[in-house]
Amino acid sequence: MSTSPFSHLSLNVPDTAKPRIVILGGGFGGIRLAQGIDTRYYQVVMLDRNNYHGFQPLLYQVATAGLEPDSIAGPLRRLFIGRRDFHFRMARVTGIQPYEKIVDTVIGGLHYDHLVVATGSHTNFYGNPNFITHTFPLKQVPHALDLRSHLLQNFERAVLTTDPFELEAILNIVVVGGGPTGVEVAGALSEFKRHVLPSDYPDFDFSPLQIHLVEGNLRLLASMSERAGKLAAKYLEALGVNLVLGTTVRDYDGKIATLSDGTAITSLSLIWAAGVSGNLPEGLPAEAVRNDRILVNDRLCVDGMSGLYAIGDIAHLVDVRHPEGLPMVAPVALQQGEYLARQFNRMAAGREVLSAFRYRHHGALATVGRNKAVVELPGGITFGGFAAWLFWMFVHLLSIIGFRNKIVVFSNWVWNYLTYDRGTRLIMRLFTPDGKPREKYGTY
Repeated sequence: MSTSPFSHLSLNVPDTAKPRIVILGGGFGGIRLAQGIDTRYYQVVMLDRNNYHGFQPLLYQVATAGLEPDSIAGPLRRLFIGRRDFHFRMARVTGIQPYEKIVDTVIGGLHYDHLVVATGSHTNFYGNPNFITHTFPLKQVPHALDLRSHLLQNFERAVLTTDPFELEAILNIVVVGGGPTGVEVAGALSEFKRHVLPSDYPDFDFSPLQIHLVEGNLRLLASMSERAGKLAAKYLEALGVNLVLGTTVRDYDGKIATLSDGTAITSLSLIWAAGVSGNLPEGLPAEAVRNDRILVNDRLCVDGMSGLYAIGDIAHLVDVRHPEGLPMVAPVALQQGEYLARQFNRMAAGREVLSAFRYRHHGALATVGRNKAVVELPGGITFGGFAAWLFWMFVHLLSIIGFRNKIVVFSNWVWNYLTYDRGTRLIMRLFTPDGKPREKYGTY
């Protein structure tokens, strides 16, 4: 039971005679888990460095001025109002002591009986410091806001500059990564160019603006079917996006992107959507880690470490269909959170534990712009176009957490569809005294 003196050290969590479950992370998996645990049997403590849950699949719409940030984010505390024996603490985790059953944070330590690591993933820059410094990732709400301000600032600079080299750099936008995020960003930027810039800047010709989508594979949407990738490529080409396939970005200094085939693209805006890696806490032994993810068995626990579990992007679980590990997508985290909550409840009630976790793939989808999307369903069913676009909208509206957010997002989509307008074209960025943008905030 949780009687350690660490219970009160800075985190100020009440002592309890019940087993304490500590959840690291308020993402999809962490929320689903916390909502499913029966707090008659457990005390539940959630730790997160932010006080909100952000709906990452729609970050690109915040970055391209289609949605307000608070329409895809909601306070974590609001999700658990009235929940007995649930405690949220905003704290950044600095490490885990798995054998002592202590989790350390910047404001103190906390003893646990069961620890569930649901820390998700962060942007993978593949060890290149220039990518960290100069590119724009899209994993957090601050990233989306920073990118939005950056793009809008550059459009204002384009109107003012008399330097042809600067103008060329402004009018080239590079998106790296041909997965769902890269495809959706490229499509949204193309529509912004077509429908927003001409009305906002009637005295300036933005038609030379080029959007380059660079992907290392020979096709887009490599995690989906070949037909889905071909449909996405067809839609993007129709929107005027330049597809650069079978090529990677070798380096970027903030002004020139050097590709693996020797091509150099002058650009002040490189959006990095080329991959993620596990957001791994410190303190786990090497044998519990693979590819920056925590190795778990088919019941989502770490072998040899009592009371330690991992779910979502941070968990590395291999099965017959996924020899390289389950995909790092929201449905995996949601299903694992639900499974583990049921497992805890059965354990507390003295019932037989569940059989091994099995991921149920319900499909994949990506939107490519107005009236265009691709949907892949089990059984080899793949379709695109307007029907896929409606399906994409329906699924995302259902998935957004909070009734208010669903209403706000839907009303924004209706307004954008009817007017071709993006209503949140605000530059909201901190500056240094000499007028330069401050260093990008947030951690990656």
